[in-house]
Amino acid sequence: MPVSLQLSEPGRFNMVNADEIAKLCYDCFSQLPRRGKPEPGREWTLLAAVVQITRCADSDTVRKEVVSLGTGTKCIGQTHMSPNGDVLNDSHAEVIARRGCIRYLIQELHRAVSGGDSSVFCRADQPGKWRLQPGVSFLFFTSHTPCGDASIIPMISSQSQPCPPVTSEKSHEGTDVGRDLKRKAEEPSEGQNTKLARLEDQETAERRLQDRGDTKTSVPSNSSKSDDSSQCQSTETPLETVSQASAHMEIKTRGPSDGAELNPQVPDIHRTGAKCVPGGPADPLHPGTGYHSTGVLRVKPGRGERTLSLSCSDKLAQWVVLGFQGALLSHYLQEALYFSIMVVGKCPYSKEVMERALVTRCSHVSDLPAGFSVSPPVLLQSSLEFPFSQAQTELRHQAGQGRISPCGAAISWCNVTEQPLDVTANGYKHGVTKKALGTAKARSLLCKLELFHSFLSLVSATEPSALPNSLR
Repeated sequence: MPVSLQLSEPGRFNMVNADEIAKLCYDCFSQLPRRGKPEPGREWTLLAAVVQITRCADSDTVRKEVVSLGTGTKCIGQTHMSPNGDVLNDSHAEVIARRGCIRYLIQELHRAVSGGDSSVFCRADQPGKWRLQPGVSFLFFTSHTPCGDASIIPMISSQSQPCPPVTSEKSHEGTDVGRDLKRKAEEPSEGQNTKLARLEDQETAERRLQDRGDTKTSVPSNSSKSDDSSQCQSTETPLETVSQASAHMEIKTRGPSDGAELNPQVPDIHRTGAKCVPGGPADPLHPGTGYHSTGVLRVKPGRGERTLSLSCSDKLAQWVVLGFQGALLSHYLQEALYFSIMVVGKCPYSKEVMERALVTRCSHVSDLPAGFSVSPPVLLQSSLEFPFSQAQTELRHQAGQGRISPCGAAISWCNVTEQPLDVTANGYKHGVTKKALGTAKARSLLCKLELFHSFLSLVSATEPSALPNSLR
């Protein structure tokens, strides 16, 4: 069954409507099979996608097509990681979408080196190298601000806060108010759109924040209509580590008071569950705007143990500098691939904070190899909210449905001919038994080992004389 959408419409190549992109991605998700999706009204998840934008050479028509889509909010702890690369370490939607995009790119390169017709790549000047077809670019969509630095957003008013300003616990010790604050932090309040995170139970609060809950809002009814619908597509690569080039990255650390400079009247900031990298600057954990340090590297928290996965903000910043193609595909590409535009769905959002997290702290990177550059994307926000967001799930929750929780599964869909759908849980194929762990049957198609096998297949399909110099 078709599980992708395609949209063609007249217009300038650089003119992108954020609502149109959001609707395109949400519609693509709605066409996927039920497996791995959240239970309506009880479970929620996040969505991200890679959209290929193609401008037809002989007209002003611009085609927008989802080539990779991912959902997920989970990340495995460091003790569950595998040295064999057969476990999917990070299942946040942004990472799933990017890794699915690598599968798509490998397929397109396979077509190109085999003499077929690729809609993405054409031969470059250097022997054995390829580049994007003229008029082709890629856009990244995420239904929520990325976890980590980009989520540390000033709260403008109490109406927009996912949790009221946190005051010092000491000021309420021994009082009914203090006991009431602790009780409200543990129990969801009815008839309110906010939750209060208590300082004493920071881990519980961080778990909620790690799943990136936002304010409760309704999905606007006005959305742009697509002219054509057909298919979604996806691919991505396994390299999650920062390369040598990123070692030159000078991260500007801003103190807790710097966050208030964005808006001197904000009473508090949105929190992130991502924790500061050990050995670096730490969060002050002061009440209000002094809770977090900004501009620092963070790792995603696990369920009871730390992870070794950088926050999505940090990974997106890495892609701004090094590209999203990964080290393996860099062998075949003359230039790195960068997202020209990033669109965020309706949620707590600050363009200034996104620029700080993705661009400003990387602006001092220099001495990059040929083909690499700091390439800031255009930042846009849509007014359309993902129907399975935490806020929408809380609004639609009914008595008797049980506790609201993030969906445990992660979905990957990409536009490849073989096995486009990959549903995982806890780093493995969804539904596999313990007996199958460690076998090919349990491996996600997005894990490092499977992506490496796909890359080796690409190398085998390339004529020896047409191989890049780095692979000869």
